[in-house]
Amino acid sequence: MNVSAKVKEILSWYEGENPGVKTNLARLLMHGKLGGTGKLVILPVDQGYEHGPARSFAPNPPAYDPHYLYQLAIDAGLSAYAAPLGSLEQGADTFAGEVPLILKINSANSLSTSTPDQAVTASVDDALRLGCVGIGFTMYPGSDACFDMQEELREITREAKSKGLMTVVWSYPRGGAVSKEGETALDIVAYAAHMAALMGANIIKVKPPKAMVDLKAAEKSYANVPMDTLTQRIQHVMQASYNGKRIVVFSGGDAKDADSLLKEIAEINAGGGFGSIVGRNSFQRSKADALDLLGKIIDIYKG
Repeated sequence: MNVSAKVKEILSWYEGENPGVKTNLARLLMHGKLGGTGKLVILPVDQGYEHGPARSFAPNPPAYDPHYLYQLAIDAGLSAYAAPLGSLEQGADTFAGEVPLILKINSANSLSTSTPDQAVTASVDDALRLGCVGIGFTMYPGSDACFDMQEELREITREAKSKGLMTVVWSYPRGGAVSKEGETALDIVAYAAHMAALMGANIIKVKPPKAMVDLKAAEKSYANVPMDTLTQRIQHVMQASYNGKRIVVFSGGDAKDADSLLKEIAEINAGGGFGSIVGRNSFQRSKADALDLLGKIIDIYKG
């Protein structure tokens, strides 16, 4: 594998990482149709835990089969496939080496009404056994459980990196001082991305931010921060992520029409975002439609 100059530059930003972590980061960044560009498009399928099977897969029943999801990521030329333990196990042998894997190591479910939290449902050793490049972990800044989640992440990150695996952090604020509408406010999303960087995340996943400030204490600080366009808001999130020296990818969010999604992704790219994690907007479409949409997304990130 010849590592591109752009990927070598990105690797240079991760000064504290060992060769194993950097090798797996390079494997990810050099794979698929965006390989070598420094951009990523990842297929995440953890919605079975989060929303239940029918809400996730009934719009496109072939997606109930994990083999379908592997094949979708491979056929689309995506950078990686991220999923919980059982889903990765059901296909890890059949598709060994064909697409980088990220083991989503904690999950919530919509049957619980308790404080926002997630259970650790897999281990670093599971990720190694399945040949993954890294592990994924969700934390909820603002939740009453956030301090416990941060401590879990600290230990899992330490173990993963000691064994050469990178860490991807889904940083989704909710609860506490964060209003429901404010979960995607610019100040909150930037705070969430910065917090994930502080926790040592190699890749950070956040939601595209809205043009609002949720924390009253932050209003003065944001008086002169441009936020009229999504491109400007993405630029600020990247600024909060070590001035663009951390890989930040953005959620595709709820299912939406293709034109709206592509417009959003064009602004993410223009703002300096490193890519997208597109779940329901891909696997809930027919395979032909999903491949067409993912191809257009990749073309946007190719510039």
